[in-house]
Amino acid sequence: MKVVRAKFAGACYGVQRALDLALRSVADGQGAHTLGPLIHNPQVVQKLADQGVTEISSIDEVSAGSSVVIRSHGVTPQVMRSVEATGSPVVDATCPHVSRAQRAAAQLAQQHGTVVVVGEAGHPEVEGLVACALERTDRVYAVTSADQLPADIQAPVGIVVQTTQQREALDSVVAALRGRGIEPEVRNTICFATSQRQGAAADLASEVDALVVIGGRNSSNTTRLADICKERCPRTYHIESVDEIDPAWFAGAETVGITAGASTPEDQIDAVQRRLEQL
Repeated sequence: MKVVRAKFAGACYGVQRALDLALRSVADGQGAHTLGPLIHNPQVVQKLADQGVTEISSIDEVSAGSSVVIRSHGVTPQVMRSVEATGSPVVDATCPHVSRAQRAAAQLAQQHGTVVVVGEAGHPEVEGLVACALERTDRVYAVTSADQLPADIQAPVGIVVQTTQQREALDSVVAALRGRGIEPEVRNTICFATSQRQGAAADLASEVDALVVIGGRNSSNTTRLADICKERCPRTYHIESVDEIDPAWFAGAETVGITAGASTPEDQIDAVQRRLEQL
């Protein structure tokens, strides 16, 4: 059985930067907390905890003398102000692409008064984008498809996008608004690394008999990769760790592909590849 890895797969710059900053924050022996998971990868989050970077769910849980690491998905402006008010050292590990999207959301709200965030409501990155816009207007809508747009939306409208969204979702929302006679100002804040990984995954899924997608089930970009692959390769399996692999999945398969979400480090991909090559 031939095992082929996607041309672009695994941890992106923003994730690696967040990991480096988090580990650097405990290098001097002091403790560090992350507000929520630093990245959406349970295995990595557990490794960080073993090295002194522990996850907390509330600012009230911050230990004296510990630093607070802002997760790669970013936080709302209100949360950031609350963290800074604790007096604890703050390590901002927000992905630079997410920070750019947050600035765009605030600018569009200031300029247009109505902002559409193309992204998954409830996702921490989207919550941050919405909150940045809400600081300047009360007309902010998070949608994942055109049919979620409010019926009474009026121009002028600004659009910002969750960094891990597919371009098709953005295009459908823009087309729907234009169909209503509204020409929105679009800030395409989809991360290039995300687009690369989605394109490479789609290409690979069209060429293999079965495919394994590696990454956290709580990771929206990994889940989206799995959806993209399953459309082209029905025998697509989303796993978080090598232990989940079932050899029966690959019965009769001559070629198996591997891809991984942007929160999946290289060692996890290598472990899966070695296991598949042993089958």
